Amino acid sequence: MKNDERIESQINKLEEKYKNSGQDLSSYLDGLLYQRYLTYWDYIHLDTLLSLQVPRTHFPDEEIFIMYHQITELYFKLIIHEQKQIVEDRSQDLRFFIEKANRINNYFKALISSFSIMIKGMEREQFLRYRMALLPASGFQSAQYRMIEIYATPLENLVHHTERDDFSSKDGVEELFEHIYWKKGATDRDTGEKTLTLKQFEIRYTPRLLRIANQVKDSTIYQKYLQLPEASRNNNELIKALKELDMNANVNWPLMHMGSAYRYLAKENQEIDATGGTNWKQFLPPSFQKIIFFPTLYSENELDTWGKQWVDHIFNPANKQYKEKEQD
Repeated sequence: MKNDERIESQINKLEEKYKNSGQDLSSYLDGLLYQRYLTYWDYIHLDTLLSLQVPRTHFPDEEIFIMYHQITELYFKLIIHEQKQIVEDRSQDLRFFIEKANRINNYFKALISSFSIMIKGMEREQFLRYRMALLPASGFQSAQYRMIEIYATPLENLVHHTERDDFSSKDGVEELFEHIYWKKGATDRDTGEKTLTLKQFEIRYTPRLLRIANQVKDSTIYQKYLQLPEASRNNNELIKALKELDMNANVNWPLMHMGSAYRYLAKENQEIDATGGTNWKQFLPPSFQKIIFFPTLYSENELDTWGKQWVDHIFNPANKQYKEKEQD
């Protein structure tokens, strides 16, 4: 097809498109004629993006802290973007499921590997000073991470492990949500009172999280997996991808947080409270929480030893390799 014929064909297709929607093609062509060429910086709103780092103190490393968390939240958004596609898909296409799970794992791998920026990329003395200007804000208040959990598995799998046997899918969303594990991480151990960090978070995000939980009540990623034909459920590639997702979200990611917390908040036999008042030594260890998105994929032994990787983790202060790195 010659170029003139191709252009004429495209115009005819555009006329048909706008005619069917009751629009005038000529007006749209005028708009195309007058509009400016798109630039990279306008397309990604670069100037706006680079203006969002607003430190509250004069310590240089605070800007690193802000940017790292903003980047993390963008990765969380990418993960949710893929999760929604799995949740909303009705085709039961095995390759589609595997591809989306692998994408999520790639995003988690990028997050996990980048955490050394938090662990080794800031001066501890600066951190311990500027963090006081952030009270009572806390990474605990990341609503997107709570969304990732809700999209991944039914709420009964997110109930605190000490109460999990008392609940099932027969319980209502609101009741299950009230007993979700992370609430205990921001509750005063002595009085049982919720911290201000948790109260703020609940006021801001509880309606939204409950809405999502109701939307995916029977269609979380785990339930989508269970609804697949038997041959697809037994596919080794899919099982591997889902178990890797579980490990990344519920073991490797919390362990990196543990490493960061120990570096900044527990040194020289002194334990420092987290900014949000969270019980980080009880909240972060995956072996304590035993959050597992896809429990039927594991043996009894795997379930019993879930999260025990901290013993040999490179950022565990009790680990010889950690002590050697600290001396470097």
